[in-house]
Amino acid sequence: MSEGIELYIVDAFTNEPFRGNPAAVCLLDKEKDAGWMQLVAAEMNLSETAYVVAPVAGQSDYGLRWFTPKAEVDLCGHATLAAAYQLWQSGRLAGDAEARFQTKSGLLSARREGEWIVMDFPAEPPVAEEVPEELVQGLGLIPRFAGRNRMDYFIEVDSEETVRTLKPDFAMIARLQARGVIVTSRAAAGTGYDFVSRAFYPAVGVNEDPVTGSAHCALAPYWVKRLKKDELVGYQASERGGIVRVKHNGDRVILEGQAVTVLNGRLGGA
Repeated sequence: MSEGIELYIVDAFTNEPFRGNPAAVCLLDKEKDAGWMQLVAAEMNLSETAYVVAPVAGQSDYGLRWFTPKAEVDLCGHATLAAAYQLWQSGRLAGDAEARFQTKSGLLSARREGEWIVMDFPAEPPVAEEVPEELVQGLGLIPRFAGRNRMDYFIEVDSEETVRTLKPDFAMIARLQARGVIVTSRAAAGTGYDFVSRAFYPAVGVNEDPVTGSAHCALAPYWVKRLKKDELVGYQASERGGIVRVKHNGDRVILEGQAVTVLNGRLGGA
Protein backbone atom coordinates (compact mmCIF):
# COMPACT_ATOMS: atom_id res chain seq x y z
CA MET A 1 0.00 0.00 0.00
CA SER A 2 1.35 3.44 -0.91
CA GLU A 3 2.20 5.91 1.81
CA GLY A 4 0.13 8.93 2.71
CA ILE A 5 -3.13 9.78 4.41
CA GLU A 6 -6.32 8.49 2.83
CA LEU A 7 -8.23 11.33 1.17
CA TYR A 8 -11.63 11.25 -0.50
CA ILE A 9 -13.96 13.74 -2.14
CA VAL A 10 -17.60 12.96 -1.48
CA ASP A 11 -20.58 14.76 -2.99
CA ALA A 12 -23.14 15.12 -0.18
CA PHE A 13 -26.91 15.65 -0.22
CA THR A 14 -27.13 14.07 -3.66
CA ASN A 15 -27.01 10.64 -5.29
CA GLU A 16 -25.46 12.02 -8.50
CA PRO A 17 -21.77 12.77 -9.02
CA PHE A 18 -20.93 16.46 -9.45
CA ARG A 19 -24.12 17.61 -7.74
CA GLY A 20 -24.79 18.42 -4.08
CA ASN A 21 -21.92 19.72 -1.97
CA PRO A 22 -18.41 18.26 -2.31
CA ALA A 23 -16.41 17.68 0.86
CA ALA A 24 -12.89 16.39 1.26
CA VAL A 25 -12.58 13.67 3.89
CA CYS A 26 -9.22 12.85 5.51
CA LEU A 27 -9.12 9.64 7.54
CA LEU A 28 -6.51 10.02 10.29
CA ASP A 29 -5.07 7.49 12.72
CA LYS A 30 -4.39 10.29 15.21
CA GLU A 31 -5.03 14.01 15.62
CA LYS A 32 -2.97 16.35 13.45
CA ASP A 33 -1.87 19.92 14.09
CA ALA A 34 -4.58 22.50 13.33
CA GLY A 35 -2.18 24.50 11.19
CA TRP A 36 -1.60 21.48 8.98
CA MET A 37 -5.34 20.86 8.75
CA GLN A 38 -5.88 24.44 7.62
CA LEU A 39 -3.18 24.15 4.95
CA VAL A 40 -4.76 20.99 3.56
CA ALA A 41 -8.20 22.62 3.56
CA ALA A 42 -6.79 25.58 1.63
CA GLU A 43 -5.21 23.16 -0.84
CA MET A 44 -8.50 21.29 -1.31
CA ASN A 45 -10.29 24.65 -1.78
CA LEU A 46 -13.70 23.11 -1.11
CA SER A 47 -16.29 24.59 1.22
CA GLU A 48 -15.26 22.05 3.87
CA THR A 49 -12.55 19.51 4.55
CA ALA A 50 -13.44 17.00 7.26
CA TYR A 51 -10.81 15.33 9.45
CA VAL A 52 -11.95 12.04 10.93
CA VAL A 53 -9.76 10.78 13.77
CA ALA A 54 -9.88 7.08 14.65
CA PRO A 55 -11.25 6.19 18.12
CA VAL A 56 -8.78 5.75 20.92
CA ALA A 57 -8.43 2.28 22.42
CA GLY A 58 -11.60 1.18 24.19
CA GLN A 59 -13.75 3.91 22.63
CA SER A 60 -16.12 3.85 19.65
CA ASP A 61 -16.57 7.57 18.90
CA TYR A 62 -14.54 9.18 16.14
CA GLY A 63 -13.14 12.68 16.41
CA LEU A 64 -14.34 15.10 13.71
CA ARG A 65 -13.24 18.63 12.79
CA TRP A 66 -14.19 20.82 9.84
CA PHE A 67 -12.16 23.47 8.01
CA THR A 68 -13.07 25.85 5.20
CA PRO A 69 -10.22 27.17 3.05
CA LYS A 70 -9.85 30.00 5.60
CA ALA A 71 -11.07 28.86 9.02
CA GLU A 72 -12.18 26.07 11.32
CA VAL A 73 -15.96 26.01 11.89
CA ASP A 74 -18.06 24.72 14.78
CA LEU A 75 -20.66 22.77 12.79
CA CYS A 76 -20.95 21.33 9.29
CA GLY A 77 -23.65 18.99 8.04
CA HIS A 78 -22.55 18.00 4.55
CA ALA A 79 -19.00 17.15 5.60
CA THR A 80 -20.34 15.06 8.51
CA LEU A 81 -22.57 13.18 6.10
CA ALA A 82 -19.57 12.69 3.79
CA ALA A 83 -17.39 11.49 6.68
CA ALA A 84 -19.94 8.92 7.84
CA TYR A 85 -20.53 7.72 4.29
CA GLN A 86 -16.81 7.21 3.73
CA LEU A 87 -16.37 5.29 6.98
CA TRP A 88 -18.97 2.82 5.73
CA GLN A 89 -17.58 2.74 2.18
CA SER A 90 -14.03 2.12 3.39
CA GLY A 91 -15.13 -0.74 5.67
CA ARG A 92 -14.02 1.00 8.86
CA LEU A 93 -17.61 0.79 10.01
CA ALA A 94 -20.06 -1.98 9.22
CA GLY A 95 -22.94 -0.84 7.04
CA ASP A 96 -25.44 -1.27 9.86
CA ALA A 97 -23.27 0.44 12.51
CA GLU A 98 -23.95 3.95 13.76
CA ALA A 99 -21.27 6.55 13.09
CA ARG A 100 -20.65 8.66 16.22
CA PHE A 101 -18.52 11.80 16.19
CA GLN A 102 -17.19 13.98 19.00
CA THR A 103 -17.12 17.56 17.69
CA LYS A 104 -17.09 21.21 18.75
CA SER A 105 -20.90 21.00 18.68
CA GLY A 106 -21.03 17.93 20.90
CA LEU A 107 -21.91 14.38 19.90
CA LEU A 108 -23.24 13.97 16.37
CA SER A 109 -24.43 10.67 14.98
CA ALA A 110 -25.38 9.19 11.64
CA ARG A 111 -27.00 5.93 10.57
CA ARG A 112 -28.09 4.37 7.30
CA GLU A 113 -31.69 3.83 6.27
CA GLY A 114 -31.62 2.28 2.83
CA GLU A 115 -30.04 4.77 0.42
CA TRP A 116 -30.40 7.63 2.90
CA ILE A 117 -28.14 8.74 5.73
CA VAL A 118 -29.94 10.03 8.84
CA MET A 119 -28.03 12.48 11.06
CA ASP A 120 -28.91 13.75 14.54
CA PHE A 121 -27.84 17.40 14.96
CA PRO A 122 -28.52 20.22 17.41
CA ALA A 123 -31.39 22.55 16.53
CA GLU A 124 -30.21 26.10 15.88
CA PRO A 125 -33.47 28.07 15.52
CA PRO A 126 -33.22 31.73 14.49
CA VAL A 127 -34.36 34.43 16.90
CA ALA A 128 -35.94 37.57 15.46
CA GLU A 129 -33.43 40.41 15.38
CA GLU A 130 -33.01 43.71 13.63
CA VAL A 131 -30.37 43.18 10.98
CA PRO A 132 -27.54 45.60 10.20
CA GLU A 133 -27.74 47.89 7.20
CA GLU A 134 -24.82 46.03 5.58
CA LEU A 135 -27.00 42.93 5.35
CA VAL A 136 -29.95 44.73 3.78
CA GLN A 137 -27.66 46.42 1.28
CA GLY A 138 -25.64 43.25 0.71
CA LEU A 139 -28.76 41.31 -0.24
CA GLY A 140 -30.54 44.22 -1.93
CA LEU A 141 -33.93 43.47 -0.38
CA ILE A 142 -36.22 44.01 2.61
CA PRO A 143 -36.80 40.65 4.36
CA ARG A 144 -40.14 39.21 5.43
CA PHE A 145 -38.42 37.85 8.53
CA ALA A 146 -34.95 38.60 9.84
CA GLY A 147 -33.15 36.91 12.70
CA ARG A 148 -30.04 34.98 13.61
CA ASN A 149 -28.71 32.09 15.61
CA ARG A 150 -25.26 31.61 17.14
CA MET A 151 -23.71 31.21 13.69
CA ASP A 152 -25.69 32.93 10.94
CA TYR A 153 -28.16 35.60 9.99
CA PHE A 154 -31.44 34.13 8.76
CA ILE A 155 -33.63 35.87 6.17
CA GLU A 156 -37.03 34.87 4.78
CA VAL A 157 -37.99 36.44 1.45
CA ASP A 158 -41.21 36.58 -0.55
CA SER A 159 -40.76 33.81 -3.12
CA GLU A 160 -38.64 30.99 -4.52
CA GLU A 161 -37.88 33.19 -7.53
CA THR A 162 -36.33 35.80 -5.23
CA VAL A 163 -34.17 33.13 -3.59
CA ARG A 164 -33.00 31.73 -6.93
CA THR A 165 -32.23 35.08 -8.60
CA LEU A 166 -30.53 36.73 -5.62
CA LYS A 167 -27.11 38.26 -6.41
CA PRO A 168 -25.52 39.21 -3.08
CA ASP A 169 -22.71 41.70 -2.58
CA PHE A 170 -20.23 39.26 -1.05
CA ALA A 171 -17.77 41.93 0.04
CA MET A 172 -20.47 43.62 2.10
CA ILE A 173 -21.74 40.34 3.59
CA ALA A 174 -18.18 39.40 4.55
CA ARG A 175 -18.11 42.39 6.91
CA LEU A 176 -20.97 41.04 9.05
CA GLN A 177 -20.20 39.79 12.56
CA ALA A 178 -21.46 36.29 11.74
CA ARG A 179 -20.36 33.18 9.90
CA GLY A 180 -22.78 34.01 7.07
CA VAL A 181 -26.34 34.42 5.84
CA ILE A 182 -29.14 31.93 5.11
CA VAL A 183 -31.86 33.10 2.70
CA THR A 184 -35.06 31.08 2.37
CA SER A 185 -38.68 31.05 1.19
CA ARG A 186 -41.55 28.65 0.77
CA ALA A 187 -41.11 26.48 -2.31
CA ALA A 188 -43.23 27.21 -5.35
CA ALA A 189 -46.32 25.05 -5.75
CA GLY A 190 -45.77 21.73 -7.50
CA THR A 191 -42.02 21.49 -6.94
CA GLY A 192 -42.18 18.61 -4.46
CA TYR A 193 -40.27 20.68 -1.88
CA ASP A 194 -41.58 22.52 1.16
CA PHE A 195 -38.97 25.29 1.24
CA VAL A 196 -35.92 26.47 -0.69
CA SER A 197 -32.76 28.17 0.52
CA ARG A 198 -29.32 29.48 -0.35
CA ALA A 199 -26.39 30.12 2.02
CA PHE A 200 -23.51 32.59 1.77
CA TYR A 201 -20.28 32.49 3.82
CA PRO A 202 -17.71 34.86 2.27
CA ALA A 203 -16.19 35.67 5.68
CA VAL A 204 -14.85 32.09 5.90
CA GLY A 205 -13.87 31.79 2.25
CA VAL A 206 -17.08 30.33 0.78
CA ASN A 207 -19.11 32.86 -1.19
CA GLU A 208 -21.97 30.42 -1.73
CA ASP A 209 -22.14 26.99 -0.14
CA PRO A 210 -23.80 24.48 -2.50
CA VAL A 211 -25.80 22.57 0.16
CA THR A 212 -25.49 23.41 3.86
CA GLY A 213 -26.48 20.87 6.50
CA SER A 214 -25.87 23.25 9.40
CA ALA A 215 -28.15 25.85 7.79
CA HIS A 216 -30.93 23.27 7.94
CA CYS A 217 -30.48 23.17 11.71
CA ALA A 218 -32.09 26.63 11.54
CA LEU A 219 -34.35 25.99 8.54
CA ALA A 220 -35.96 22.89 10.07
CA PRO A 221 -37.34 24.44 13.28
CA TYR A 222 -38.33 27.61 11.43
CA TRP A 223 -40.33 25.93 8.66
CA VAL A 224 -41.78 23.13 10.82
CA LYS A 225 -43.37 25.86 12.93
CA ARG A 226 -44.43 27.99 9.97
CA LEU A 227 -45.86 25.17 7.84
CA LYS A 228 -47.17 23.09 10.76
CA LYS A 229 -45.71 19.86 9.37
CA ASP A 230 -43.48 17.39 11.22
CA GLU A 231 -41.41 16.29 8.22
CA LEU A 232 -40.26 18.57 5.42
CA VAL A 233 -38.19 18.43 2.24
CA GLY A 234 -35.83 21.30 1.54
CA TYR A 235 -34.02 22.16 -1.67
CA GLN A 236 -30.90 24.31 -1.58
CA ALA A 237 -31.06 26.21 -4.84
CA SER A 238 -27.36 26.72 -5.59
CA GLU A 239 -25.92 26.01 -9.01
CA ARG A 240 -25.19 22.41 -7.96
CA GLY A 241 -28.34 22.00 -5.88
CA GLY A 242 -29.21 19.39 -3.28
CA ILE A 243 -32.04 17.84 -1.27
CA VAL A 244 -32.22 17.71 2.54
CA ARG A 245 -35.09 15.97 4.34
CA VAL A 246 -35.63 17.38 7.83
CA LYS A 247 -37.49 16.74 11.08
CA HIS A 248 -37.51 18.90 14.20
CA ASN A 249 -37.43 17.10 17.54
CA GLY A 250 -37.18 19.49 20.49
CA ASP A 251 -33.61 20.69 20.76
CA ARG A 252 -32.47 18.33 18.00
CA VAL A 253 -32.87 18.22 14.23
CA ILE A 254 -32.88 15.13 12.04
CA LEU A 255 -31.21 15.72 8.67
CA GLU A 256 -31.42 13.13 5.90
CA GLY A 257 -29.38 13.04 2.71
CA GLN A 258 -27.52 10.86 0.26
CA ALA A 259 -23.89 10.80 -0.88
CA VAL A 260 -21.55 9.53 -3.58
CA THR A 261 -17.74 9.29 -3.67
CA VAL A 262 -16.17 10.95 -6.70
CA LEU A 263 -12.45 10.73 -5.89
CA ASN A 264 -10.15 8.65 -3.72
CA GLY A 265 -6.43 8.86 -3.23
CA ARG A 266 -3.65 9.58 -0.80
CA LEU A 267 -2.33 12.85 0.48
CA GLY A 268 1.40 13.32 0.06
CA GLY A 269 3.66 15.50 2.16
CA ALA A 270 1.94 14.43 5.36
